[in-house]
Amino acid sequence: MNVREMFDLSGKAAVVTGGSIGLGRQIARGLAEAGANLVLCARKKDRCDALAEEIRGEVGVEVHSFSCDVSREEDVERLARDAISAFGVIDILVNNAGISWGAKLEEMAAKDWQRVLDVNLNGTFFGCKHFGKAMIARRAGCIINLSSAMALKAERLVNAPSYSASKGAVISLTRDLAVQWAPYGIRVNAVAPGWFPSHMTEVVLKKNEERMLGRNPMGRFGGEDDLKGVVVFLASSAAAYLTGQTIVVDGGETS
Repeated sequence: MNVREMFDLSGKAAVVTGGSIGLGRQIARGLAEAGANLVLCARKKDRCDALAEEIRGEVGVEVHSFSCDVSREEDVERLARDAISAFGVIDILVNNAGISWGAKLEEMAAKDWQRVLDVNLNGTFFGCKHFGKAMIARRAGCIINLSSAMALKAERLVNAPSYSASKGAVISLTRDLAVQWAPYGIRVNAVAPGWFPSHMTEVVLKKNEERMLGRNPMGRFGGEDDLKGVVVFLASSAAAYLTGQTIVVDGGETS
């Protein structure tokens, strides 16, 4: 197969949870630019609607948007049903939706700890479960889970233990599913971004910018195109022999 053909996602259908802003927006645009049709979902559907219109106009692929709270299994089950109804099959699932909560562990309320796990870990579980069923039935599919570089190394400048724990669990879940589902032709991998400017990180980055940039080998935060290629690679035939892996995109900070 020609290398350009290997990276071509034309005719594929992809779902991106939390796909309206931040890293989800970048991921969605990258998949669309590679030719994939999209389903975008988030709790605030109006943001998905706006991005869907933008991508349709600029890229020309088919895009649907739905409201979904990934911490609610019934929402994710409905999303899977609606997405499959829209495209017939879903080839690619990106479990991107995530939240964080800043607090020292000894001061964190149990409800705040649980809220982060409900979205970051349970949301990934629900997505894998309900889209995975359909992928198992057709013996084909690709799942990309969003972890974090904070799952791989401690961060002294930020108190977010529930976030780190949830993202570490995502890596373990990814490995387990990769082994269990490989016989069904399903690849499961993870991406672990470092520090990217977003609505979730803007306060932390502004407060600690000088120190964070000083320890990063590339001397910068992640940019608006820095996740696109990795996600497209994992979703494409170019990664046909790659499963159970976590690719860190952090400018070398965890090296």
